[in-house]
Amino acid sequence: MERASVILLQGNPRLSQTLIAGLSRKFQSVREARSLGDLRVAAAKHRAEVLIVDMEVASVSDVEHLTQEFPGVSIVCNHRLADESLWTKALSVGAADCCPSCDPGSILRAALRVVPQARRMAA
Repeated sequence: MERASVILLQGNPRLSQTLIAGLSRKFQSVREARSLGDLRVAAAKHRAEVLIVDMEVASVSDVEHLTQEFPGVSIVCNHRLADESLWTKALSVGAADCCPSCDPGSILRAALRVVPQARRMAA
């Protein structure tokens, strides 16, 4: 299987570096966006298959717009609090998964798990 491209938007620089290190081993291309606008540009330019979005940087509405703008891209959301209401809303607008920010391993596993889903949607 061809390795995929992932773009992340994170508010915590330490988590961002941890994710980049882990993702770089499994994905062909890993890019970090500094803002929601940068995320959109990078997702289009690099044909991302997975976006990892910190829900403290982007809103549920932003996630919804991303799913509409990039229908073949899987979005994994994370948040520092296990906020079931927020996660339910994110999933209902199209996020593929939601994970706690304190568990980078779960974010990495979710990103790997949703790649086949993104490829099926794009086909």
